[in-house]
Amino acid sequence: MFAVYAKEPNADDPLSSLVVGERPDPEVPDGWVRVSVRAASLNMHDIWTLRGVGIKPDQFPMILGCDGAGVLDDGTEVVLHSVVNAPGWQGDDTLDPKRTLLTEKYQGTFADSVVVPARNVLPKPAGLSFAEAATMGTAWLTAYRMLFVKSGLRPGQTMLVQGASGGVSTALVQLGRAAGMRVWVTGRTEEKRALAEQLGAHATFEPGARLPERVDAVFETVGKATWSHSLKSLKPGGIVVVSGSTSGPDPSADLQRVFFLQLRVVGSTMGTRDELADLLSYVDLTGIRPQIGAELPMSEAATGFTDMLEGRTAGKIVFTR
Repeated sequence: MFAVYAKEPNADDPLSSLVVGERPDPEVPDGWVRVSVRAASLNMHDIWTLRGVGIKPDQFPMILGCDGAGVLDDGTEVVLHSVVNAPGWQGDDTLDPKRTLLTEKYQGTFADSVVVPARNVLPKPAGLSFAEAATMGTAWLTAYRMLFVKSGLRPGQTMLVQGASGGVSTALVQLGRAAGMRVWVTGRTEEKRALAEQLGAHATFEPGARLPERVDAVFETVGKATWSHSLKSLKPGGIVVVSGSTSGPDPSADLQRVFFLQLRVVGSTMGTRDELADLLSYVDLTGIRPQIGAELPMSEAATGFTDMLEGRTAGKIVFTR
């Protein structure tokens, strides 16, 4: 079958390991289902896979793609939940020590079809296109958990999103605006800040800019480049919710500021199947639609990967079949 895959890990030149070609058709174990993929979205996790982060060398070649939407053999239209738990796991899906994501142990969604446990598919809302639904399982689910499960924010409070144009950031802007938060955003360029305002941000700022006032919560996916600004931007008792560190994982802790102002730092990773079900219901009820910056056929996947690696994003990059 057609597939976009990583042939081997390459930490220094990840795109040199990207292959658009053919892979064997997957087998369907008992309790699993085959999904004919209609659309799948690109995530930074796919870049990490190409670099060999979070995946053993003997797992290659690995079909890329953490999430997507498609059709079961019986014609049911579904959205994929990409967190695969150990058999029999009970509790929060994201806390299972043996959990894995598609593309870490199991083949991913950038292909004609993907095989997943039956519990990892949810009905696709009729109002969402396949391309829109393909953004839900990773970026939008991450943003939903950060905002509604981890932050404790209430409508009317002020949130700061560090970074204006990535998939998680654009989702946070749209979700926060729809939920009644005052949404502020930082962005590196005038174009990225304009996009954030178009999606509902009440105000945008250059990275590191002094804000008009301190905020109740900061949402971090950038890391080293914005960490100091995030802590300085918080009200006493405020919270920073962290789900990534694209600019580096080693920010200065600034512990004196953390303890003196009683700041809270909370980690957040992906989300549960139940949270994905709630997210799908929420976007269906509110009419929110994800910002898709580019929609490309899977055969042109290299273009999407290059744009993501070089920071040329304006929302989610989606591949279609």
